[in-house]
Amino acid sequence: MTPEDLAYLPAARAAALIRQRKLSAVDLVEAYLDRIAAVDGTLRAYITTCGDAALEAARERERALASGAAPGPLHGVPVAVKDQFHTRGIPTTAGSRLLRDFVPADDATVVERLARAGAILLGKLNLSEFALGGTIAHPFGQPRNPWDPEREPGGSSSGSGIAPAAALCSVALGEDTGGSIRSPASYCGLVGLRPTWGRVSRAGCIPVSWSMDAAGPLARTVEDAALLLGVIAGRDPRDPLTSDRRVPDYVGALGQGVRGLVIGAITELLDGEDTDPEVRAAVAAAAGVLSGLGVSVVPVSLPLVKVAGQIFMALADSEGAGYHRRWLRERPGEYDAATRRRLVTASLIPAALHGSAQRARHLVREQVLEALQRHDLLLCPTQPTVAPLIAAASAPITSGQGAGRRFFTRRSYSTPASLAGTPAISVPCGFSADGLPIGLQLIGRPYDEVTVLRAARAYETVTPWHTRRPHLDGPRWTRAHSSGTPK
Repeated sequence: MTPEDLAYLPAARAAALIRQRKLSAVDLVEAYLDRIAAVDGTLRAYITTCGDAALEAARERERALASGAAPGPLHGVPVAVKDQFHTRGIPTTAGSRLLRDFVPADDATVVERLARAGAILLGKLNLSEFALGGTIAHPFGQPRNPWDPEREPGGSSSGSGIAPAAALCSVALGEDTGGSIRSPASYCGLVGLRPTWGRVSRAGCIPVSWSMDAAGPLARTVEDAALLLGVIAGRDPRDPLTSDRRVPDYVGALGQGVRGLVIGAITELLDGEDTDPEVRAAVAAAAGVLSGLGVSVVPVSLPLVKVAGQIFMALADSEGAGYHRRWLRERPGEYDAATRRRLVTASLIPAALHGSAQRARHLVREQVLEALQRHDLLLCPTQPTVAPLIAAASAPITSGQGAGRRFFTRRSYSTPASLAGTPAISVPCGFSADGLPIGLQLIGRPYDEVTVLRAARAYETVTPWHTRRPHLDGPRWTRAHSSGTPK
């Protein structure tokens, strides 16, 4: 096995080999640390790495196996988490200068559960400032897409998309408010799962929007996403909004098949004028593959999804502005200009408009849930285009229509599930002519992650897209270096 093959081992496979004493956790950690040293100067997936601590943890995991201790489901597997989650004794910045010196006294619940499952923390991953998206000047380095360093990796869980795609960790933990797991998954060629709101604890997660934040996995395979979800899901007394429903065996359910399922293809998103033709063709082809597996794919109309981005920003940004009120008043200069502008604008939203947005959210949720009464899943593109150029985010806005496209359009593809509180997954379904990944999104009923994962796994099993790897020494990297990308 080459070092690259070792780094690209699925987490489930790596855990099995470690349990069987056929793979050393120390060797696996060293493989990832070597890759981080080699390429992360360009990609900037990590804000903080925990190399020495990770190696010591790997040695401890090996000693535990040798002594006959029962291993957890992620025993010895190197993981990384978005720097939005508290980590005891390790800086947690939320991608902002305001928190550059913040070192939590306790772990977030999800971090604690990863450790209990035997996972090894490699480090903290880069993100848009305070997980809001749209950051212009990232204080810890510009995150870059491993398929093309001149393009965005997706936000806000940028590093959580980069690291698994470039094999800088085995699996990653992200947080999805309006698409912040699914967008990086789509742009970076990964599986990204937003669980049902309340399925996973947010205790110890720096918030964006209390009514929509959801922690979840980014992985190279559906099985790994299911494995990670099973570890982090479940009731948590530290988060009173978590559900006390039983956590299913997500991995064990993957092989149940999909024959007989009915999936509604959202016409406004699949056939809409904002969907790039290459994306439309890839998602339509994916629907055909599912049909070939015995799934009935039928069109469904959800008229309000076209304005879901506007509704989402009116609500999520208002909630975020409330959290940041004191810092905005006392330390405004430490925010990125785009973050500050977005939060200040949201703090000026009138109560009447906020109430209208709440009512509109209810209508979107009603449309989504009504459609899910008639269909097992809903299907659409995860994003309307492949990953955009980083430079495009700072291009001048010359019209109201241009502002709407930049801020609202792409969010209307990912925010319907956020507004409805339902689970949704992005799974690779093809590549553009330029070799950039395209994501298929499947949306499920509340607390029915099993069906979402089953369908994604069935599709993944008969398609090759998840097996492709970015060329980290290809011509795009050469161009990026020559144009001034930091090494």
